Amino acid sequence: MVRRTTHPGLLSRRRILQALAALPLGCGARIDTPPGEQDVGWRALEPTQTLTRIAFGSCCDQRRSQPIWRTINARNPELFLFIGDNVYADAEHESRLQAAYDELGGSDGFNALRRNTPVMAVWDDHDFGRNDAGSEYPLREASQRIMLDFFGEPAESVRRTRPGIYDAKIIGPVGRRVQIILLDCRYFRDPLLPGGAGPSRFRPNDDPAATVLGAAQWDWLEQVVREPAELRLMVSSFQLVSAEHPFESWGLFPRERDRLFDLISRTAGVIVLSGDRHRGELSRIDQPPLSYPLSELTSSSLNLPLPGSEPNRWRIGAQVEDANFGWIEIDWSRERVQLALLTDTGRVALEERVELAALAV
Repeated sequence: MVRRTTHPGLLSRRRILQALAALPLGCGARIDTPPGEQDVGWRALEPTQTLTRIAFGSCCDQRRSQPIWRTINARNPELFLFIGDNVYADAEHESRLQAAYDELGGSDGFNALRRNTPVMAVWDDHDFGRNDAGSEYPLREASQRIMLDFFGEPAESVRRTRPGIYDAKIIGPVGRRVQIILLDCRYFRDPLLPGGAGPSRFRPNDDPAATVLGAAQWDWLEQVVREPAELRLMVSSFQLVSAEHPFESWGLFPRERDRLFDLISRTAGVIVLSGDRHRGELSRIDQPPLSYPLSELTSSSLNLPLPGSEPNRWRIGAQVEDANFGWIEIDWSRERVQLALLTDTGRVALEERVELAALAV
């Protein structure tokens, strides 16, 4: 656990800001603590807790207003997954990476979340450090250290001792276990190939040696999915199922995509969570090699949504073009999962139910 300390001379100012934050405000209002003046710890994750309410989101521009935290906090999630573009750093110097996280750390809405809700996080490109970057990014080691420092990763964590920030945890008792799998789709990913057809800037890399996850992470993933769990939430910072749009997805590495589909086909209970696209949607694919219908819930963006439709033959329902977050409710007694996207005002924009029995192999 990490607890930020405050200089004694700043204490009264911080208390004033906290008191102001408790006053009724419009949904777009923002009263933030200046970077470096936070006194906020991280809520610990209890591994034996039965999870029933999980929120997740991506693409949070720390320079913009973030009213969505108020809506998320009001729903009292038991876990929040921050799944990429958690800040926009796009940095060529370590100081800019650090400054981006410091600015997020000045958001009172986000600080209220991390005081009350355990947070698990993985990055995408803009918080990794450069748009569409992979293993070629020169600051990846520094970025890993800065990211783990900000999110309070314990000094003894394996994420501190190996390249990449991939992680997995199982939460809950036998019969109600949720496995959270955070894939690192940046640290080891080969550079994208330029020169795509049509509107795409990139073309698929069909080289058998081309990788998204890298050898070590693949070996790790093959092991962790063998651990028993009733539900597995597999986080990929960019989309796995949808591969028709001209932007980054697993479709740019078709052999890696097929390999992950094959692994999922042998692994019960998987639902994929993704972000990146600045719009939300639910995708479902049911074709070989998959052994059951695979659902992917994409939530993006927390505060920087973009209009416009993208092709996706696997989409269920309509795209969500408002600022949104993902919401997962687990009904263990009925053995079902409710997937939803909610807007920053709390409106349910998309909703779909998945029976756990339908995720068997």
